[in-house]
This record gives sequence, structure tokens and C-alpha cells, in this order.
Amino acid sequence: MTEQLRAPKSEALRALFWRSEILQVLYWIRGEGLGEQVTPATLERFLGVDAGHLVGYLDRMVRDGHLETAGPAYSLSAKGHAEGAEEFEAAFADLTRPAHGECSADCWCHVSVEEAEACVRERAGDHEH
Repeated sequence: MTEQLRAPKSEALRALFWRSEILQVLYWIRGEGLGEQVTPATLERFLGVDAGHLVGYLDRMVRDGHLETAGPAYSLSAKGHAEGAEEFEAAFADLTRPAHGECSADCWCHVSVEEAEACVRERAGDHEH
């Protein structure tokens, strides 16, 4: 998919769009243990847009404090990591929240085997312990 089909038409919104996309990809790559640094060519494969087009946005993100450079590679700064986490969470919130009948993140079943077993029994309709 080309940038013209995906990104907004105004430059200000396009810059925000690509910042969000880049932060999410770098955050995901780092979280999956695939590396701390990426090149524009790597981002081209993940984002489906020409690497040369991304360089301007990457350099802007360095100036704004979201990214750091090491030669031709870019990595998240502390600011970029924090914002990348927020962007990633917002983008995938519908996929990561509990579904009907599932436990929430603050349920005791996440810290206790006994509680986890009780939750499974409860969801199955067996309320006896």
C-alpha cells in the first residue's frame, strides 16, 4: 500500500501519522527482541513505504527527541519508547482487552495458580470449589 493511500494529505497530519507508525513498529521490534536499532530499509519492509521517503520523518523524530541515531540505524530514545508504548497500546486496545467472560489484567488469577483454576471453573459454570 502506498503512502498516498494510507497517510493524510496535509503535511502536519502526515508527520503525526508517520511518527505514530514508526514508533509502533520500533516499539514492537524491540519488544519482540528483534533488535534495538533499525535501518530505513527495515522500516520499508514493515511499513510498505519507500525507505527514502521515511528518512525525513526519521530525522525529524531525532530532532524532536523520539529517536537516536547510530550510523545509518535508528533506535528509540526514552521519550520515543514511552510514546511508542502508548501508541502501540492504543492501536491494539481492542485486541488486548479481555473478551466477555475473560479475566481482566487485575484479576487474582494472574498471581495465583489456585485463583486461576477457580476462574477457569467459574467460566465453565462450575461454581463449586
